[in-house]
Amino acid sequence: MALRESFAIGNVRVRAGSTKEVELPITRLVTGGDVSLPVRVVHGREDGPTIWVNAAIHGDEVMGVEVIRQALATLSARTFRGTLVAVPVVNVLGFMTGDRYLPDRRDLNRSFPGSARGSLASRIAHLFMAEVVSKCDVGIDLHTAADRRTNLPQIRADLDDPRTRALAEAFGAPVMLHARLRDGSLRQAGRDHGAAVLLYEAGEALRFEEEPIAVGVAGVRRVLASLGMIDAEPAAADRPPPVECRSSAWVRARGTGILHLEVHLGEYVEEGRRLGGLSDTFGRRVRLVHADRSGIVIGLTRAPIVNAGDALVHIATPAGSGDRPGSDQPA
Repeated sequence: MALRESFAIGNVRVRAGSTKEVELPITRLVTGGDVSLPVRVVHGREDGPTIWVNAAIHGDEVMGVEVIRQALATLSARTFRGTLVAVPVVNVLGFMTGDRYLPDRRDLNRSFPGSARGSLASRIAHLFMAEVVSKCDVGIDLHTAADRRTNLPQIRADLDDPRTRALAEAFGAPVMLHARLRDGSLRQAGRDHGAAVLLYEAGEALRFEEEPIAVGVAGVRRVLASLGMIDAEPAAADRPPPVECRSSAWVRARGTGILHLEVHLGEYVEEGRRLGGLSDTFGRRVRLVHADRSGIVIGLTRAPIVNAGDALVHIATPAGSGDRPGSDQPA
């Protein structure tokens, strides 16, 4: 059997049946130090799809970095079919400071597909598109909730696209949510390029949490197996299929106070169910919080002090359960 061609990325080539780490130059610091995008390529001996997995587009969303580390530890280029391009930290500058955004306060996930002569965010996006996305058929974008929020492990994707839907089902997160594409996002840019892209949301910013990491690692491996890149593992008999949801919205505070929630991630709540309450600083209850729809709790605030209008509980409506138009997903 003829050996596969080497895989070109940056100014290097990765031989078939080998794994190589590559540094893609981004910029130079004022101190003179260089900043590069770290990439690991697993280039299998046998033919197969090319897939990317990335994390930390938002610099404070560190959970995906550990998902990628653990997933890579299970792979061998000698038995791998196809090619995996792993980018554990996309927003390198934000990651170093624990900041969601880049130093110019731009959101990298609103800067795709980018430009070689644009802002720093635009240049990083352009580099990622040119060196990673343009070479791949499938992408998995790993995220956590925004600051002071937490998310139930979930896949967000275009469930109306058959290929993407099949990958979302294979990933096997508890919930798969049909999510509209956002201008400037990696998911939209990847889709425009022709790739099927899954966005995994789980856990909190700046934290490693065992369950979201385990779900993420298992999900990445199941996607690889569904694509024939690794051998499939026996399905867990007690693992239920993902719950498909077509819409979601946040229950928002109708007053100001100290929040005490009475619900948990993954819990199913009926419309009108009491979710918690707001108290003043002396503990006097000033307002109750009720569910404005029935569905699964997929996100919660972790902020104890809330103002009127703040997002408190994110509820996703299972398909066929009276979906409401319009989604109030967080940016």
